[in-house]
Amino acid sequence: MTWDWSAVRDFMPHFWDGLRVTLEALALGSLISFSLGLVWTLLMRTPTRWVRWPVGVVTEFVRNTPLLVQLFFLFYVLPEWGLTFSALTTGVFAIGLHYSTYTMQVYRAGIEAVPAGQWEAATALSLPARRTWFAVILPQAVRRVVPPLGNYVISMLKDTPILMSITVLEMLGQARLFSQQHFQFTEPVTVIGVAFIVISYLASLLLRTLERRLVR
Repeated sequence: MTWDWSAVRDFMPHFWDGLRVTLEALALGSLISFSLGLVWTLLMRTPTRWVRWPVGVVTEFVRNTPLLVQLFFLFYVLPEWGLTFSALTTGVFAIGLHYSTYTMQVYRAGIEAVPAGQWEAATALSLPARRTWFAVILPQAVRRVVPPLGNYVISMLKDTPILMSITVLEMLGQARLFSQQHFQFTEPVTVIGVAFIVISYLASLLLRTLERRLVR
């Protein structure tokens, strides 16, 4: 077996298209997971049992079923109920929803790590609940949750190839399509593997830098 640089050259336009889709899915999926995870966390802290119970059931179900099953359900089952979305939209939402049940636990841990004295001080100052959360509790919790949230971003990146199963041509999807058309598998798959390593490594460096700044 010999390495064919011409195959790499021919694959690169497909690679850039796949990279764009991968990063788009990662960015939007992360935004959904971070936002929805915070919503789940706040709803689980409400005193109303009839709010906490259904939220707990939904998040446990999502967290304990495979992402691929959820992806197939959203892409193949929902259209039978009249809900049809593009493959990329479905994939982004599936990743965001799935990981929101994990970021929810990160937010919960971060909020519980805020010293009780902060809550007592806010109560003593008669701060309204909204200001207590957004001016006192959440700013302190965010400093604690950024590192684990960053780890989930890397996990989401490594899960984006699953979107290939619903026809989304992210990086691995582009490599598979190119390989089937040109009968050359080594070069495109290797390029994709290296790309994932580089992106994950750069993300981890950024995460470490952000963590050091937050600790100061």
